[in-house]
Amino acid sequence: MPAPTRSSGDLLADRRYAWAEAALAEGDAAAASDLAAQVLEIAPGYAPAWLLLGRARAADPAQRQAAADAFRSVLVLDPDDALGARLHLAALGEGEGDGAANAEAISPAYVRALFDGYAGRFERHLVEGLGYCGPALIRAALERLRGPDARFGTVLDLGCGTGLMARALDGLAGTLVGVDLSPGMLAQARRTGRYARLQEGDLRGFLEAEPAASADLVVAADVFIYLREIGPVLREAARVLAPGGLLAFTLQGHPGERGAVLGADGRYAHGVETVRDDAAEAGLTVAALEPAEIRRQNGVGVPGWLVVLGR
Repeated sequence: MPAPTRSSGDLLADRRYAWAEAALAEGDAAAASDLAAQVLEIAPGYAPAWLLLGRARAADPAQRQAAADAFRSVLVLDPDDALGARLHLAALGEGEGDGAANAEAISPAYVRALFDGYAGRFERHLVEGLGYCGPALIRAALERLRGPDARFGTVLDLGCGTGLMARALDGLAGTLVGVDLSPGMLAQARRTGRYARLQEGDLRGFLEAEPAASADLVVAADVFIYLREIGPVLREAARVLAPGGLLAFTLQGHPGERGAVLGADGRYAHGVETVRDDAAEAGLTVAALEPAEIRRQNGVGVPGWLVVLGR
């Protein structure tokens, strides 16, 4: 089970944890480190305090190894990594602790916990705060390729979130099926009334359970940014697509042509040639692959790719 995050079970430890968080937010990493260590003296099994200790230590280049040790302590207590310790290890070049930098840095448990806590304010923050436009980009691409009167009988919405993609597909989609890791997000999506079926789970497992050649369209708006390797998902999507079906998605890009890079924002950016290679290996043809600004971060456009692949 994921480690508890709300309380250590000790009032004094919780107060010092709050002070440590405040100190780190104010830029006093030394005080935060000292206070987090005090928390752990009282509650050594409180994983969030180990994470906070690691974050505070990581601010000092001389304590990078000590920071990595603290993050590994989190993983002992929280092996599913709902707290995201692997992301911090990756930032230190430590990967999962086996020397494979950035390997599987984003765990399903972390994504689930992140978006469960985010579900209630997700749409407003994403659309109004970050200028998120992935669903609109996908719709526009589909209409360019198939015309404004196009219809897709069965549509699979991967990482459906609160249902933004479903709303963007109004008039294009027949039977709409959504999958997401986060129960909180699925609860919001259910309220839209647009989905015939909603399922909790990871993308690949969901696709593996779907019948072959059963979908006319598969969409994934700003979802593959949480996957280092997209090839396995593309292959399963290709199996599920009916002949003539389309797979449309957005993802972040980086200046290099190949590979995936884990950024400081905790998301993967993919090289354009890796996307082409993965599509070819899946037996999919490129119908559209173009640069796109998928959202804004700190007032700056985030470069990415709009991709439509055909079966």
